[in-house]
Amino acid sequence: MKHFFALMLLVNTYTLLAQKADTPPKTIAEITKDCESHPGYFTFHWQAESGTLYLEIDRWDEEFLYVNSLSSGLGSNDLGLDRNQLGQDRIVKFVRSGPKVLLLQPNYNYRALSDNAEEQAAVAQAFAQSVLWGFKVAAADGERVLVDLTPFLLQDAHGVVKRLKQNKQGTYKVDTDRSMVNLARCRAFPQNTEFDALITLAGQAEGAYIRSVTPTPDLVTLSMHHSFIELPDEGYEPRVFDPRCGYFPFSYYDYATPIGEPL
Repeated sequence: MKHFFALMLLVNTYTLLAQKADTPPKTIAEITKDCESHPGYFTFHWQAESGTLYLEIDRWDEEFLYVNSLSSGLGSNDLGLDRNQLGQDRIVKFVRSGPKVLLLQPNYNYRALSDNAEEQAAVAQAFAQSVLWGFKVAAADGERVLVDLTPFLLQDAHGVVKRLKQNKQGTYKVDTDRSMVNLARCRAFPQNTEFDALITLAGQAEGAYIRSVTPTPDLVTLSMHHSFIELPDEGYEPRVFDPRCGYFPFSYYDYATPIGEPL
């Protein structure tokens, strides 16, 4: 009798596993049916019940501009973390392999301005790239994929933790329980999509600067903004740097430069 029950238990277990394996993955429509949808350059969907922001991706290997900034500041001139302060601007793209999606930043510090594809590939493969984030596919409809963007938005994208530590103001880390997506400042437009999040850094305050501008210095709450922006068309030509224009220069090494000329 014991052997019979053991056999039945084993059969039922395999049946449940088989049923689970045969369950088709959810579609984008199924996951977003109760969401507030915002169509635009990158369409996103807000699920209020779970506090989840889903990003819909259908632009693969298509480069765009990613800029992060502070939409609310710290208030200390000595630390320099001011409202509307721009962070890094990066050219990035989404790439996919099976159930995984990566936000990849190519390395444009080193290039080959040439019509020779092999020469371009040689330079691209010679220097490291940077993967800024990894996502799991939540749903897919053909080339359209849905990912949970919430953890990406709730990171310290501006590097505030590092800045506070460098200035000996304390050791902090992101407290996700005290952080959330700020939907009121999230928007989708035809050529850009904007995201905003309220980020709380929890830790131990040590410096006078942080104590002077924060009501509870062990808990520092700021707003961080993320912009996904369409790049100009192929006819765009950057201007030659002029120190009178008030902008910062961008330089790179061109490995297609003829021998004898500077890179």
